[in-house]
Amino acid sequence: MSELTPAAGYSGLAEAKAPATKGQIIAWASWDWGSAAFNAVMTTFIFTALYLTGDAFGGSDHASAVLAFALSVSGVAIALFAPVTGQRSDRSGRRRLWLGVNTLMVAALTASCFFVQPHESYLLFGCLAIAAGHVFAELASVNYNAMLLQISTRATIGRISGIGWSAGYLGGIVALLIVYYGLIAPKVGIFGITDDDGMTYRVVALFSAAWIIIFSIPVLLAVPESKADPAQTRVGLVRSYLDLFATIARLWRTQRHTLYFLMSSAIFRDGLAAIFTFGAVIAVGSFGFAKGDVLIFAIAGNVVAAVGAISAGFLDDRLGPKTVIVISLVGLLGSGTVLLFLQGKTVFWIFGLLLSLFVGPAQSSARTFIGRLAPAGQEGELFGLYATTGRAVSFLAPMLFGLFIVWFGSQRWGIAGILIVLLAGLLLLLPVKAPEHHIPAPAPT
Repeated sequence: MSELTPAAGYSGLAEAKAPATKGQIIAWASWDWGSAAFNAVMTTFIFTALYLTGDAFGGSDHASAVLAFALSVSGVAIALFAPVTGQRSDRSGRRRLWLGVNTLMVAALTASCFFVQPHESYLLFGCLAIAAGHVFAELASVNYNAMLLQISTRATIGRISGIGWSAGYLGGIVALLIVYYGLIAPKVGIFGITDDDGMTYRVVALFSAAWIIIFSIPVLLAVPESKADPAQTRVGLVRSYLDLFATIARLWRTQRHTLYFLMSSAIFRDGLAAIFTFGAVIAVGSFGFAKGDVLIFAIAGNVVAAVGAISAGFLDDRLGPKTVIVISLVGLLGSGTVLLFLQGKTVFWIFGLLLSLFVGPAQSSARTFIGRLAPAGQEGELFGLYATTGRAVSFLAPMLFGLFIVWFGSQRWGIAGILIVLLAGLLLLLPVKAPEHHIPAPAPT
């Protein structure tokens, strides 16, 4: 297999190891492919949108609000535990182990949704299972994102990050197609499964759990375990938080723009996550999408998002990640505002796809921003801090989404809560000094 050669002048975790092979990069991206079963199938387009927030659970407005508040609670849990998860796995040299453990927990919680029967009394159980799945998915992503520095260099981090995001979107397409044609579309699905007692959607949960496990295996086999830092001893939980605060204080004194980016990205990425969490819920509850419409839109949206993510991997080498993120956030705000005030399926198709197009680049370039910003010798620490604190305010968008529904009595107004979070993240990002970015050498003439 061919190898990716380290770029000159780039030091840190990636250069402390042998260059990554294409096989390792594909294995790393396969985790994103597998996680799409939770992100796309369970929490965006199928289980929550077509089942958990449906009439059987008390109506879309009520069920959507309960789901939003449950996700807010999960956001608080993420804020409490994620900041030290990466720090502790780095010190112990067990990054791959904890990626596997947390991914297995996501799969188990996903499978537990099989027991959510179509009755309002099961709404809270279903919402809590999805919310807890979000917690463990974020803890897993702490270690997964940190692995990016093991398989990339400053010259390739944007492209490899884009490959990971696009793999997630494309994996979502394949999983959605299997679910739609195997279970949702036919009156009698595979193995004679019907929609009696919600069985169609409950089996979707079992399929998703298996998908997550199967495609998490390659990264656990192909990417080497990280080595413990001999200069850092293992410490207790309280000391881990004290060390975290000390790192933040040092950033405030010496690298304030890095801290500004960590703050802004924590907010706007929460808005990005909310778009996928509640997008299909809004399509069904506010724009009259049927289940077939949602599946078709999901496939189209994931294709568009994958194209955006791949493009971002090359664009942020030329324009810089900050430019890509700012353009994406402005596009998201414009498209979301139209959806807030206009009605009709055609409107959602046009501007919903625009949302998908802008989400991909924003997500991919946000991950590469901190890698390019980090000075030599601090790449791992700063990228780990980015990964662990990225969802520190992940309760914000779900909470505002739910509150706006309650205040205005309409699910559509939940969009305004998401837009406020995106706008706040954009405003905090604007003063941040853009990092240096790799500019490809001109082609020979």
